[in-house]
Amino acid sequence: MPRLILLRHGQSVWNRDAIFTGWTDVDLCDNGIEEAQRAAELLKDHNIEFDQCFTSYLHRAIHTLWIVLEALDKTWLPVERNWRLNERHYGALQGRKRDVVKEEVGAEQLHIWRRSYAVQPPALTEDDPRYPGNQAKYKGVPRRHLPLTESLKDTVSRVLPFWQERVEPLLMQGRTPLISAHGNSLRGLIKYLDGISDEDIPSLEVPTGKPLVYDLDDGLQTVRSFYLEDGQEAHSLPKAKAARSTA
Repeated sequence: MPRLILLRHGQSVWNRDAIFTGWTDVDLCDNGIEEAQRAAELLKDHNIEFDQCFTSYLHRAIHTLWIVLEALDKTWLPVERNWRLNERHYGALQGRKRDVVKEEVGAEQLHIWRRSYAVQPPALTEDDPRYPGNQAKYKGVPRRHLPLTESLKDTVSRVLPFWQERVEPLLMQGRTPLISAHGNSLRGLIKYLDGISDEDIPSLEVPTGKPLVYDLDDGLQTVRSFYLEDGQEAHSLPKAKAARSTA
């Protein structure tokens, strides 16, 4: 039975301080480091094995993976970084405290920018230092793919080609990938795997530092998924009945 492990990075400094992060390279806070260490303990306690690792281009996901691999004595495993696994790009909100934005635009508008499926936050301009096209790490990515802002819908559309081109073939070969990524890029994968509707996906929360295991059938349809907990397999995700959609 093909198996997949998803892991949102540990809490970052800006997660802790309620600052819009997106593609900004912010590292783990002390609590986030502890969460990554605990993720490794859970994987070990539940005898969850994996043989291929993927992560984004962002420090917090990369460093979470490093901590896990070091703790499990698996630093020899192959690791591939892919920009398509980056967090949702929050445009001109990046680097701004949520409370300040709320005071400026009101709670309703803030909620729309944060939680609606298809609405984008205000965009950057291409001369902004926060624009990925001005950063060396994205030099090899075609500029047409580099966002000035993104909705969750945009993030899903960005993540799915990575899944189809890199992860599905490995699963069909009997490999077991672990993906260390971000709340919204992982929500995109969960939406696809579980057939979650556009209306329901914004309310799905992915906790930091807690491994989520998927068991799939031979057609890569979800059989079950569960978060690893102390001493038990718990917190199974509800399964949608709708067919998968790449929308």
